[in-house]
Amino acid sequence: MLAAALLAAAATGPAAAQQNFDKVEIKVERVAPGVAVLFGSGGNIGVSYGVDGNVLIDDQFAPLVPKVVAAVRTLDPDPIAFLINTHWHFDHTGGNEALGKAGTVIVAQDNVRRRMAVDTVSSRFGTIKATGKAGLPVITFTRDISFHLNGDRLQVVHVPNAHTDGDSLIYWTGANVVHMGDVFFHRLSFPFIDRDSGGSIDGVIAAVRRGLALVRPGGKVIPGHGPVATRAELQAYHDMLVDVRAKVAAQVRAGRSRAEVLAARPAAAYAGKVAANGFIKADDFVGGIYDDLRKGRRR
Repeated sequence: MLAAALLAAAATGPAAAQQNFDKVEIKVERVAPGVAVLFGSGGNIGVSYGVDGNVLIDDQFAPLVPKVVAAVRTLDPDPIAFLINTHWHFDHTGGNEALGKAGTVIVAQDNVRRRMAVDTVSSRFGTIKATGKAGLPVITFTRDISFHLNGDRLQVVHVPNAHTDGDSLIYWTGANVVHMGDVFFHRLSFPFIDRDSGGSIDGVIAAVRRGLALVRPGGKVIPGHGPVATRAELQAYHDMLVDVRAKVAAQVRAGRSRAEVLAARPAAAYAGKVAANGFIKADDFVGGIYDDLRKGRRR
């Protein structure tokens, strides 16, 4: 009955109409005792598993829910008790309705529920329809919340106005693993700062700095997209953000136009470290920083 319910709920929604997920495989990587990450299509899924049941961090697209559930069962046969959304984007929350209908308790920062509950118009994605009631977070928080499960403490930390206005980092204090959500894009793309959803370059830098403060040396870092990283790689990402922002800010202070800033290629030194076909190209990243800083100057 549970499998049938998940299949029925996962077969609906805009993602199912736009993409074919039949060939997507969910790959499981154990990161630390009681901690794993699932790779498929969409944002990376973190898993806390053990004697107290399973906790998911994000859930990718709706049609993948049965595959995600099957992958979790290779770690632990218990149901998925909790789902924590790192932010509201559909490639991280697409499975919410199916999981909610199956009894999973959904948790997120206040702004995540607020954005998911209404239709949203995005300059990049067009109109995104509101999530059905079953897929909305039923527990929300303003700043921080903790889960004491599976022999560890999951510290959920809100980092405001970063990738969006509802981002959270999730840190396993015992295992020394942090899930950064889309505050951290690792290798596959330049950063995506969703200014339509309240994101900002300064917020992303502050959020990455918070992640660095959480994870101790030797720990593991789960990005929103891309392979599991080291703390040193997260530090390098932070340094890149600071460097590119400083170069764009200098151009803004000098009165350069957007086209002139793009032509100066302030992110060129990092292009070789990012996939050429990445979701966000260098010009998208630099242009977004320019727009953000110019907006700040007009305040």
